[in-house]
Amino acid sequence: MEKQQPPEGQDGSAAAGGPPTCYRHPERETGIRCTRCERPICPDCMIGASVGFQCPECVRQGSGTGHHPAAARPRTLAGGGVAADPRLITKILIALNLIVFVVVWARPEFLDDLLLFGRATTDDPSAGYEGVAEGQWYRLVTSMFLHVEVWHIAFNMLGLWWLGGPLEAALGRVRYLALYLLSGLAGGALTYLIAGPAQGSLGASGAVFGLLGATAVLMRRMNYDLRPVIALLVVNLIFTFNPWGRIAWQAHVGGLVAGALIAIAMIHAPRERRNLVQYGACALVLLVVVVVVLARTAALT
Repeated sequence: MEKQQPPEGQDGSAAAGGPPTCYRHPERETGIRCTRCERPICPDCMIGASVGFQCPECVRQGSGTGHHPAAARPRTLAGGGVAADPRLITKILIALNLIVFVVVWARPEFLDDLLLFGRATTDDPSAGYEGVAEGQWYRLVTSMFLHVEVWHIAFNMLGLWWLGGPLEAALGRVRYLALYLLSGLAGGALTYLIAGPAQGSLGASGAVFGLLGATAVLMRRMNYDLRPVIALLVVNLIFTFNPWGRIAWQAHVGGLVAGALIAIAMIHAPRERRNLVQYGACALVLLVVVVVVLARTAALT
């Protein structure tokens, strides 16, 4: 098969005597080359193919196949479609979190309508209760995008940016979004089950911990050094279980476990039954969330 030659001046070559650098990210050294055009590519640009890895441009063009590009386009590691912007969903999620943060900062009265709690009295005791147990299931979702302190949203959005981009590129947009939302829901469901019914909970930490668990699974699959992600996990768990902070550890643990399990199903699913295993795992996690919420609601009411 004839190989596409790299455009002049864009082959990722470093200065004389230096190691090659990714042609899309010149600041990153790499020893991997696209099997079609032979340009150097970094891990963020590597797209698995039947033999070796290919760069995003060759994948989009379907170069050297003789077929329509869509017919020859390789899939991501998890079987998702290759996108021109591998961080689009991550950017949208960050934007949504920031928008909600600004809205609540401008209108603090929205806070009680969005945060997660099981069952609590309203400001007017004669009006009864409100919370998930009263049928306000939407709080499991809205609380995932809710932050009050600047440091809280800053840490979560940095984690979302660092962890989300590589996962979105590896899983594809639909699978990545399912991983994020289901991790957040699992964290909220465990909080609802264990925490006090009137204890409020908010933040994207459950979803971000799900991305952390998925990152560990992905790095293990790619045979990368797991020590950095293990160290990051240990540090985060230390902060999670410290006796001085007001941290909903239930959300962190629930999101971490759900994210790791979903990632295992997505990354290790056999190719011939990939969709069945992947979406079946997502449906199973969602079912567990629903059962937990129903059981806790029955206990509270």
